[in-house]
Amino acid sequence: MSDAYAAAGVDTSQADRGVAAIVEILAAINPGRARLAVGLGAHYASVLALPGATDAAGRALGIALATDSVGSKVIVAEETGRFDTIGIDCVAMNVNDLICVGAEPLALLDYVAVEAADPDLLASLARGLAAGAELAGVEIPGGEVCQVPEVLRGHPSPYGFDLVGSAFGTVALDAVITGAAIAPGDALIGLPASGVHANGLTLARRALLSDGGLGLTERPAALGGASVADVLLEPTVIYVRAVRALLDSGIPVHGLAHITGGGLLNLLRLGDGVGYTILDPLTAPPVFALIAELGHVPVAEMWEVFNMGTGLIATVPAVSAGAAADLLASLHPGARVIGTVTDQAGRVEIPSLGIHNDPSSGKLVGAG
Repeated sequence: MSDAYAAAGVDTSQADRGVAAIVEILAAINPGRARLAVGLGAHYASVLALPGATDAAGRALGIALATDSVGSKVIVAEETGRFDTIGIDCVAMNVNDLICVGAEPLALLDYVAVEAADPDLLASLARGLAAGAELAGVEIPGGEVCQVPEVLRGHPSPYGFDLVGSAFGTVALDAVITGAAIAPGDALIGLPASGVHANGLTLARRALLSDGGLGLTERPAALGGASVADVLLEPTVIYVRAVRALLDSGIPVHGLAHITGGGLLNLLRLGDGVGYTILDPLTAPPVFALIAELGHVPVAEMWEVFNMGTGLIATVPAVSAGAAADLLASLHPGARVIGTVTDQAGRVEIPSLGIHNDPSSGKLVGAG
């Protein structure tokens, strides 16, 4: 299989090995007291038990933590001079991970590294952060701005920046969604993505701009009147209110997966001993077909790198699928059942596309 992402400069296999090396070392930390971390494996967020703390119902309380950046999407913002929406992505990438453990997000701290502390650039970034915070229902009580001109060089200079967030929330320890409750026969409900979101931008930029020869201001017919910059900067959807409504509805939620880098393989971060079959995928926004065409990216790799139109997947019992889908669709039109949980442990597949994961490589393989 072609590995267009590696050719574009992102080697996910090497990254996985690098993360494993970090995890091995950090897992051996001795804090000099009993460890507070709740063992969740490779989940989307971490949870720490808070000794003695309880919620209003008297249940033991934990704090959920997540941190993420907006990746190379910053380059598109720099090249276009459009900085007022990327803060939404920063909030989204963090709070969407946080809710996957069942937490209620409360606050986010931001870290902005800049080549030069340009007031207009920083104000634009702040407007995006504020908009994202309001969509997620969180506060941003503080953060950090760091000037590092020897580290960052913008596209163009001196407008280089990086944007990172850390989100915090609470969750009752007996309500943490680990994925352990997922069982064969459960329904998979997909919530629509708005576009590329904030992952895979390295490959998207290479395919559209370098390989395809497009400019950021061009409006190819395939994009329906939008410019390349418009679709690449379309903010990541924030799913907090919908997921919180689902959790508060009383409908059993067995698993939640934020679909970012790794595509559908993100489902494997949930329950052990089960597999996932996508029977009726959500419609992918047109930008993905254009990336595949101009970048000569195989279908399987597209589904491994990008969200392909599904930004979050909720796993619920089949008997609750209709009610859950209706609730989620009321907040995110187009949300619906897209597949089912199987008894084929560790297998992810899209039968209609002939795509499945290869146990030997860990990658999606198949058509294209």
